[in-house]
Amino acid sequence: MKPLLLMSLFVSTLFGTQYSLIISKKVPITAITVEQIRDIYLQKRHSVGDQKIIPLNLVGQEPSRIAFEATVIGMGRDRLNTYWMKQHFQGNCPPTTQPSHESIKAFVQNVEGSIGYIPSSMVDNSVRVIYEF
Repeated sequence: MKPLLLMSLFVSTLFGTQYSLIISKKVPITAITVEQIRDIYLQKRHSVGDQKIIPLNLVGQEPSRIAFEATVIGMGRDRLNTYWMKQHFQGNCPPTTQPSHESIKAFVQNVEGSIGYIPSSMVDNSVRVIYEF
């Protein structure tokens, strides 16, 4: 646990940017727990209440993805890759990926129930913040 905590502190210090997990304003969810987020992104949970949730990730080694995986999911890239390799053989797929923060924001605005992370500086009144990291 200590290495994970140190990695989280390092990532947040290194990147310094605050990120927001966003959802469409049409969806009545106003807050979500870290445990719910983790379960959604690990495909162990597919809804919050009656609302189906579609998690979005950035492609590759984007700083916000690294920060999200370390601080919110609590896993590094190697551990996540191992997790998804095992899940693949059980018929489960990782979250959908998008090429940019702009595409995540547009997807969230247009697809009800989708969630994704963007820099907090990109948040406006077209989306709702349900978690910050």
